[in-house]
Amino acid sequence: MKKFLLLFALVAAGIFSGCSDGRKTIMIVSGWQDLNIGDIAHTPGLLKVLEDNIPDADLIVWKQSVSQRADSLIQAHFPDVRFVDGSVGEDWTVDSPEVVEAIGEADILIHGSGPMLLAEANLRAWKKLTDKPYGIYGVTIGFINPDQVDLLQEASFIYTRETASLDVLAAHGIDRPEIAFVPDASFAVTMHNDARNEVFMDANGLEDREFICVVPRLRRTPYEHFAPEVLEEIQELNDSCKEMDHAKLREVMTRWVRDTHRKVVICPEMTYQVGIMDELLYDPLPEDVKPYIVKHGWWFPDEAVSLYSRACCVVSFECHSPILSIANGTPAFYIRQKEDTIKGQMYYDLGLTDWVFEMDSTDGDMIYERLKDVCEDYAAAQKYRQAGLEQADSLYRQYTGHILEYVD
Repeated sequence: MKKFLLLFALVAAGIFSGCSDGRKTIMIVSGWQDLNIGDIAHTPGLLKVLEDNIPDADLIVWKQSVSQRADSLIQAHFPDVRFVDGSVGEDWTVDSPEVVEAIGEADILIHGSGPMLLAEANLRAWKKLTDKPYGIYGVTIGFINPDQVDLLQEASFIYTRETASLDVLAAHGIDRPEIAFVPDASFAVTMHNDARNEVFMDANGLEDREFICVVPRLRRTPYEHFAPEVLEEIQELNDSCKEMDHAKLREVMTRWVRDTHRKVVICPEMTYQVGIMDELLYDPLPEDVKPYIVKHGWWFPDEAVSLYSRACCVVSFECHSPILSIANGTPAFYIRQKEDTIKGQMYYDLGLTDWVFEMDSTDGDMIYERLKDVCEDYAAAQKYRQAGLEQADSLYRQYTGHILEYVD
């Protein structure tokens, strides 16, 4: 009976009949961990790109994850977007009637921006239920399982968020779809929470462009779901590098405070970083520097954007805080750890070479001297930032505007 009802839903939704009212519908499969503001930012970023470049399309988000707070945040900023929820079971089956109905309505499916093919199961479910086109937008493809080759080769387009992924696709003979570099959709995030941020800034005596933000990071994220032996290996790596890495950030903080007598805000991009702020950044600081240090608790990307947009500069070991900053008016540096995948290539690809540093060949002095350059000619820094952002926007326009051409 259940399978009969699903089949009826498929027919009613038009999956087999191909019915349409003439207005095109784009389905986006995307998810978000609410312990990572960069991960949350992918979805509103892509929705903004699609709304800006295909304004006459209806949008449906097929959620991969459930977080009430993140859901509410994104839906509040995109009230015209429909959200559906349903998992993929064995043999790529979908038991959610609302997802089945949405698949019937959609003309094309887009795999949202992210670190890999996280929604492979959703793409295969789409392929099982319909022969309508699908594509991949702003994704890093650092490796390809043999089982994924057909999925990639049959896509209408693959837009990778950095050029390093293009080499991986070429090495596996993926050449049939349109393949191009289109940056991480987080460069399009503009949502703010100015009211909440204003309270924080007032409480801590922060003034516009008079402070910097710094974001710590361990070499590998210690996710709780990892097996004990994996967590042990990660801890050993993190313990061997954490002091060496964060000493560089502390040098930047110390010299900034002593040279400018201005404040530093330590910010998290992931939840676990709230717990390492004191050990790695605050406690070892000289006593004369500590009064200038402010620590921010866990937050969501709208509040982060509000604070970053009013900082002088953001200096981050994480990849997405600089993106959110650059997208919202503030120069930002990304100090890249080699363990943080190939996604950092996007900074070079967008011409932001001066603002990306490779951790193992960088010291605190190099970062601080570049920060001084930014502060001494802020107009030039803003011109440089704007050029990188305009390059991202240009690629969004070039490759997003014709997505519906793949629809029959």
